Amino acid sequence: MHAAVITAFDAPPTYREHPEPVAGNDHELVVEVLAAGLHHLVRAKANGTHYSSAASLPLVPGVDGVVRDPAGRLRYAVLDDTALGTFADRTVIDVRRSVPLPDDIDPVRIAAAMNPAMSSWVALRRRISFEAGRRVLVLGATGNAGRMAVQIAKQFGAAQVIGCGRDTARLAGLAAVGADETITFDEVDRAADVDVVIDYVWGEPSARAMTALLTARADRSAPLSWIQIGSVAGGTAPVPSVALRGAKLQIVGSGIGSVPARDFLAELPELAAAVTNGAIDVRPHTVPLAEVSQAWASRTGDRIVFVP
Repeated sequence: MHAAVITAFDAPPTYREHPEPVAGNDHELVVEVLAAGLHHLVRAKANGTHYSSAASLPLVPGVDGVVRDPAGRLRYAVLDDTALGTFADRTVIDVRRSVPLPDDIDPVRIAAAMNPAMSSWVALRRRISFEAGRRVLVLGATGNAGRMAVQIAKQFGAAQVIGCGRDTARLAGLAAVGADETITFDEVDRAADVDVVIDYVWGEPSARAMTALLTARADRSAPLSWIQIGSVAGGTAPVPSVALRGAKLQIVGSGIGSVPARDFLAELPELAAAVTNGAIDVRPHTVPLAEVSQAWASRTGDRIVFVP
């Protein structure tokens, strides 16, 4: 078979022949890969910078995808740390980490949406006690995951969702997917009275936004949950101590480790249904797996999905 293979952490994968996968136990299946998304997590695991990276080189990247099992059933599968990911003609899945899909689904659409959508879906379901009527600010709302977070917060009953980002053109498009208001980082004080912040940015921009937001807050004793999910602006943020002492602020992270695998798996069926029925708008860009080297560093507004 063919696969995308990484042989150096500082180089893109190359498309080449690779040994056929072999199931190791009764829970594992060798499956045909139909579509697999190129997510931020995929790149970070592949270059060794993600905190959950464990595989040694060489490795086949890809953390999830839509597959066909030996019985012909379509599944969405999430892979654990492995040297054989989903960027291949075939791979091995643990059937317990997969959910069956309808036969008429679009594999590319599912592969594009599930990983980025899962970040905010699981954060709101599993990391805080989110209730309908809450007001939500999404930092980094112009990215794929942030754009989906706007939609998911609305789907969960948020009374107001504010999208924040740098790209004004992309911000303008968020109204079409449910954003009640959009702001730049220089205007974050306008969101001072939100109840929840979903943060895909972190770093110094988030620290500045936190200070501005708390300073402008009408009632600093009102609870504010700040959910740290992504770190596109930096892995550390200079959060001032007064932010923790001078307001009723809780900062929580949501990701691999803070959310048990069983909780992720429990949310998969409902999330897959939401993507399938169109409740979450998806913007995939399909690329043949043979072109993985050229597409690896691409940064588009759409989610790249590789198809063998």
